[in-house]
Amino acid sequence: MTTEITFDRAATRNDALNTLLMQLMNEYSVSDSEGPLADAVERFLNGFAHLTVHRHGDTVVASTDFGKPGRVLLAGHIDTVPVIDNFPPKWLEPGDPLIRAEIAENNAGERVLWGRGATDMKPSDAVMLYLAATLDDASRTNYDLTYIFYDHEEVEASKNGLRKVVETHPDWVKGDFAIIGEPTSCGIEGGCNGTIRFDVICHGVAAHSARAWMGENAIHKAAEVLNRLNAYEPQTITVEGLDYREGLNATLISGGKGTNVIPDECRIHVNYRFAPDKTLAEAKALMIGADAGAELGNGEHAATGGVFEGFGIEMKDESPAARPGMDTPLAQSLAALVKDRTGRDPQAKMGWTDVARFSQLSVPAVNLGAGDALLAHKADEQIPESQLTDLADILEEWLSR
Repeated sequence: MTTEITFDRAATRNDALNTLLMQLMNEYSVSDSEGPLADAVERFLNGFAHLTVHRHGDTVVASTDFGKPGRVLLAGHIDTVPVIDNFPPKWLEPGDPLIRAEIAENNAGERVLWGRGATDMKPSDAVMLYLAATLDDASRTNYDLTYIFYDHEEVEASKNGLRKVVETHPDWVKGDFAIIGEPTSCGIEGGCNGTIRFDVICHGVAAHSARAWMGENAIHKAAEVLNRLNAYEPQTITVEGLDYREGLNATLISGGKGTNVIPDECRIHVNYRFAPDKTLAEAKALMIGADAGAELGNGEHAATGGVFEGFGIEMKDESPAARPGMDTPLAQSLAALVKDRTGRDPQAKMGWTDVARFSQLSVPAVNLGAGDALLAHKADEQIPESQLTDLADILEEWLSR
């Protein structure tokens, strides 16, 4: 279905937020299918005279020009991971067995929205649309504002809509501070781990399995790769007072061409999540050596050092980490307000998020959004409706200070 996003100024804030969220949720927007939702978001934002709207691909950027001395960026992705029998969305009334036990306990008597995107991250997008509609003159905010609704966050970095805007229209995303609406249960999560993904390649010699001595079994050689992975001890590294837990894991394995053929190749796909005390180059050196020469798109190279020394390596994806940036005045004032409202101190963001892109632009950025990150991508994604108003309360008060 194609959604028209509407906004009723006469509605209560709670009803307006719920309506915006349901309109976003009703539009199927799995990665590669964001176009119709981007169209709807663009039409909605173009309906407000105080916003200047730009579009690149399926990323929509809307900015105010109130003449304020500072600019805050609010960014959220509009795509979701694939559906798992959780579309279309629906409101669950109190007592519904689909409501998770911890949500029912912590939000007794409250409606819950269930469905794909209910956590990651259409609730934060709805709050951003609400702010775009209501912070419509200079008296309502102490900052100029830029709203960024971007595509292809849930897939490989080469498709990321924010990345493309940063590269082609950097003037659209200039600012003094950025907030990414990733689900954090309305707490602040600073920085993010970096990530690299690559295939570790074991080579062999094909032969008939009845005459195995004529070949070399590449799958058997993979045992050494798995042994090195099992021997790896993940570290927890403190950066600017926040604790980041690293991880090194095999996520896919493939090999063999027939049931009676000694395999001549086996690939183990590995994902390394590294703390923001390391650059991307330093993280790669720890895995494959500093001079291996393996880069995205340049095929297989031999690891010259690191964990996988001696094996073939083909890079598949890479994104840098981002330091917390919690030492800036804007971050500290936002953290103080969040602490006052939620009782939560800033925490480290374990997963990769687009705060890293803003970090590369020297724009301090934090993750702050509605929804529990532990429910992201789950088949029973859901959010209590009070989280919408909680996030809107925090952002409205902070932006008007």
